[in-house]
Amino acid sequence: MKITVMTADEQIVTLDVDRDESVENLKALLEVETQVPLQQQQLLYNGREMRNSDKLSALGVADGDLVMMVSGAASSGSRAGAPGIELGFNQDGSAVNPSAFQQQLRNDSNVMAQLFQSDPELAQVILGNDLNKLQDLLRVRHRQRSELRRQQEEELALLYADPFDVEAQKKIEAAIRQKGIDENWAAALEYNPEAFARVVMLYVDMEVNGVPLKAFVDSGAQSTIISKSCAERCGLLRLLDTRYKGIAHGVGQSEILGRIHVAPIKIGSIFYPCSFLVLDAPNMEFLFGLDMLRKHQCIIDLKENVLRVGGGEVAVPFLAEKDIPTQFLDEERHAKEASSSGTQATSATKEHISTPGGPSGSTGKSTFQGPEFEAKVAKLVELGFGREQVIQALKFFDGNEEQAAGFLFGG
Repeated sequence: MKITVMTADEQIVTLDVDRDESVENLKALLEVETQVPLQQQQLLYNGREMRNSDKLSALGVADGDLVMMVSGAASSGSRAGAPGIELGFNQDGSAVNPSAFQQQLRNDSNVMAQLFQSDPELAQVILGNDLNKLQDLLRVRHRQRSELRRQQEEELALLYADPFDVEAQKKIEAAIRQKGIDENWAAALEYNPEAFARVVMLYVDMEVNGVPLKAFVDSGAQSTIISKSCAERCGLLRLLDTRYKGIAHGVGQSEILGRIHVAPIKIGSIFYPCSFLVLDAPNMEFLFGLDMLRKHQCIIDLKENVLRVGGGEVAVPFLAEKDIPTQFLDEERHAKEASSSGTQATSATKEHISTPGGPSGSTGKSTFQGPEFEAKVAKLVELGFGREQVIQALKFFDGNEEQAAGFLFGG
């Protein structure tokens, strides 16, 4: 195991020693490293003096622990109030003099570098100004070491347990299983540390009906979804077809208020037609689902960290965590619940279509009439589009000729 020894003159020595090594032999190694004679060394662990005859394991010294070394002169002076003993530790693991301990570590760049690698939390607290927080963390580390030693002692006791004792064998089995888990965890920390980091979901910048949005890209959601509030902000709520009401089931469930059959979305510099379900989901704004990902031949390129649309004609970058609104990061779970409409949402919408004649069975008289409307139709027909197609596009965009043209060219 490796232990760190801090000398009175702020020298740091890292030694690789055996757990059952004697304190006297440890002092001999330190004499070679520090040139301080063995007889003048006084070693302190957790604020208590380490006697020459003691074994490191008997004192509870574990891998990575810190031992303080003061010379004989310093030790005698410390009894009179010199700082030697003040750099030691109390029984609970806290520093005897936290301010002196903090300053001692701050002044040694090598120790701070080691701490930032092995225990960054402790390193940050040492650089801070809260001594109470430092003491609390030192106590926590002491308890952790004590718990580790207790577990090691229990494992050692199990080695000598009665092989015919059923309870002892259960404990041995549990200890072996836990050891495998701990080794797997340690291997993951070393070879796959990114697995413990937070995974930020995929968001891109889009415009829906001219309104900029942060769109959540989710290939696990069957349908593209927009919230009622977002649809209202984008000026699309007037196009809501309530005949497609239903319930979206999944991890949770949300009410499907209806469907908007087509509206323009702008990805990069190109417009694409899009349809989506409108959900009563206040915790989710806009979700770009598998239906539109397939329709527009999208590619989620994680190597280049971009979303490619139209088979690659447009590539927009996924947003970095700093560019995603905080509420989105906190509410991704709600978005996933809302996105889980899946096949259940499809069947629900079919079950709740109640208007005779289907979506085209409206009996109301159209308001899109007159010479002005016909002029718009004729102008768009001249561009090569069918009359019925032009009329539908103009109706969807409330007679807005430019938006209808952009939609027709995008389709």
